[in-house]
Amino acid sequence: MTSTDLLIDAFGRVKESVQATVKGLDADALTYRPDEEANSIAWLIWHLTRVQDDHISEIIGAEQIWTSGGWAERFRLPLDLHDTGYGHTPEQVAAVKTDAETLAGYHDAVHAQTEDFVQSVKEPELARIVDENWDPPVTMAVRLVSVIEDGLQHVGQAAYVRGMYERGNA
Repeated sequence: MTSTDLLIDAFGRVKESVQATVKGLDADALTYRPDEEANSIAWLIWHLTRVQDDHISEIIGAEQIWTSGGWAERFRLPLDLHDTGYGHTPEQVAAVKTDAETLAGYHDAVHAQTEDFVQSVKEPELARIVDENWDPPVTMAVRLVSVIEDGLQHVGQAAYVRGMYERGNA
């Protein structure tokens, strides 16, 4: 197995988990929050996808799928176009409302760009510095693993919130 194969598999696991987590959920389930300070499923999936979109687009020097694919218009969120959700207030979390198909569709589009990019990466390119704002500077490999880790954590949180919602509303 190559590094590319491993990365494709890991990003694929995030995608599969996103799909399974949002499948069949209505607006009430997607916006359910265990308390007023908690994140909703919609926010968690939107956020992990925004982070992946932002980071992959930056690495490849392309416009984010959020804007280039018309997703910002579909979501119609009262947020800055470049907002990824980092540091959101409870009110901003509550503002992320959409349907399961839109969440899954946006993630699918970002995943497709990610997979296309990762398939084109040659092993030596993974050592390229992509962010010098850290000590040590961040390589492409480290950034990709970070995006995977962030995605898996947030989709796990979303799946947990789904379970809470289903147990409380079954």
